[in-house]
Amino acid sequence: MTHTSENIWMHIGAGSFHRAHQAWYLHRLLQQGDDRWHIALGNIRDDASALLNSLSAQQGEYTLETVTPEGERRYEKITSIKKILPWDAELSALIAQGSNPATKVIAFTVTEGGYYLDPDHQLDPRHADIQADINGGARTLYGALTRILLARMAAHGNPVTLLNCDNLRHNGERFRHGFLTFLRLRGETRLLEWVSEHTTSPNTMVDRITPRPTADIAPRVLAETGFHDAVPVMGEAFIQWVIEDDFIAGRPALENVDVELVTSVLPWEEAKIRILNASHSCIAWAGTLIGQSFIHQSTQTQAIKEMAWEYVTQDVIPSLTPSPLDLEAYRDVVLARFANPYIQDTNQRVAADGLSKIPGFITPTLVETYQRGDVPRATAVLPALFYLFLQRWHDGDLPYSYQDGALDETALHSMLASEQPLAAFAADPALFGPLAEKAEFAALLQQTVSKLQQWAAQPQPVSE
Repeated sequence: MTHTSENIWMHIGAGSFHRAHQAWYLHRLLQQGDDRWHIALGNIRDDASALLNSLSAQQGEYTLETVTPEGERRYEKITSIKKILPWDAELSALIAQGSNPATKVIAFTVTEGGYYLDPDHQLDPRHADIQADINGGARTLYGALTRILLARMAAHGNPVTLLNCDNLRHNGERFRHGFLTFLRLRGETRLLEWVSEHTTSPNTMVDRITPRPTADIAPRVLAETGFHDAVPVMGEAFIQWVIEDDFIAGRPALENVDVELVTSVLPWEEAKIRILNASHSCIAWAGTLIGQSFIHQSTQTQAIKEMAWEYVTQDVIPSLTPSPLDLEAYRDVVLARFANPYIQDTNQRVAADGLSKIPGFITPTLVETYQRGDVPRATAVLPALFYLFLQRWHDGDLPYSYQDGALDETALHSMLASEQPLAAFAADPALFGPLAEKAEFAALLQQTVSKLQQWAAQPQPVSE
């Protein structure tokens, strides 16, 4: 089966996750003989230029190494990225590709913080990056898409799907709402109308643990494949992609490569964000507090595994029931994946962006548990761990630099240096929404932090 018509999937965000996830699925279609779609890859910022240059030198090809919990490694040369879009300050290559009529999908992975949403999931217009883009810049996804879609509208006006591939609840809807708000603030009335009528933004759920590539991958790739790969990527063997089937300009035959195309992604999304993403953060913060570097070490530490297990079992599963998924089985699979010693995923990577993860992944379960008439003791452990983690950051006592897209260092240091920092933390509506005014929640957090301080001071046995 050979096809000749060209359809381009333009992807913004040249990180490891895209290359281990979406690019892998489109590569599988090529392997089946369906060559109707390929990827053009670019970046908004100049922080991936070395990667893009190396990919360009390899004609877009690179090796994906996957590893099972049992240590079985597999190597595959990924061939779906056929075009590299070089970065420049004007984003000229992205604009040219995005306005090309062959481009039918514009997808993106820019991390949770890259959407600049406040606790009510509205665009935060006060952020310096958003302000710069309202004034004509292109620092953010919104500013970049404005330039791209203005050119597309002027050139031919063909419809295009805008596909969010980040770990953000209701990711398509929330991106779209943020983008339309941004266009209103910029006074782009014609483009606002065009985007409303000529684009769709399906919600998606993406899943594959993909650590930052380490120096030991390339020698293994060379030994196994003979390929001198400058930019290999590694991920776990597990992979999942669930997408609402709402593509306005056509799509690859993703159902042929085990993508789940559904009417509503909500049950999968909620399970993944609350069970996988929140537990992942819990394990990373807790592990860091007791001096561990890797997710598998921390998951194999009995007390930390129990924190994650109790959080899911006591509070999340009641919040998500009834569900089409077997939530207990999903919990157990997730914890087994985290314990995979071959992934070598770092607590530093997973601990990042906590200021977005607390309101996005954790606060909904706190709120719903109170609404059920229960006390969210198991869930309170997660923000309590993050508070202790932030105190270490404030004291300059973390073993690594903390990265957070929502971090205002001056304001956070000021809060943590205040007379009652934990009370100020518990009363922050950006983190805890309606619970910020709840004395019962502040008291619960105080008790939980005290217990965890004692726990972190003790030596911790590692489970078998």
